[in-house]
Amino acid sequence: MKRLCTTAVCVGLLGVPALADARVRELGSEPAGAKVGCPADCQAITRTTGYQTRAGSIKNPYYIRRGGYIVAWTITLGAPAPDQISYFQDSAAGSLGLGPPSARISVVRKGKKKKRLMHRLLDASPVQRLDRYYGSSPSFALRKPIRVERGQTVALTVPTWAPAFAVGLARDFSWFSSRHKTEEPDQNGSRCGDVSQDAAQDSMGSLRRYECRYRTARLLYSVTFVPDPRPTDAKN
Repeated sequence: MKRLCTTAVCVGLLGVPALADARVRELGSEPAGAKVGCPADCQAITRTTGYQTRAGSIKNPYYIRRGGYIVAWTITLGAPAPDQISYFQDSAAGSLGLGPPSARISVVRKGKKKKRLMHRLLDASPVQRLDRYYGSSPSFALRKPIRVERGQTVALTVPTWAPAFAVGLARDFSWFSSRHKTEEPDQNGSRCGDVSQDAAQDSMGSLRRYECRYRTARLLYSVTFVPDPRPTDAKN
């Protein structure tokens, strides 16, 4: 898998004050045996906001445990065949008609206790069109770094579709989605099988219930995080 890096990650760092000595971290990049499914088993993320809650032995890889800034993000894309692209993108009969693939990152805050399914959208990056980057891992620097605080989570929002999905994994891979459960289960007994619903959370400040958890799959994105430097002078 070829990784395409923009030169602007360092540029993004220049726009964040007092981060010269901070340690840059890549959240969600841990190698956990997940490989993108397309084209062999081309399932895609469609019209949803989601984040990984478990990736093998790694729990909550996108949870912010210390304040800082998101300065860039990366997504790993499969190389779908032309007929697979047509199925997701085109509006012809038998196709989903979702348009070109696209994605962005979103910062959400999860509710507590009885409201734990409620998520508020706090901030987001610009949407990036992805069809130029099939078969690679493009990185997108943020012109304006996103401030994040402890307790927030960085999710992936897909307004259309994105072949950035690993499937057929062990049950200790799971992700949480902004989709709503259906009233009746499908033929497989799942109330979260309706992946056609337009569930992407896109209104800033909005609240949405994330009702669906999926197992044996991995969302393939990471975020470049610069934590706040720790002061060594207790007086300041």
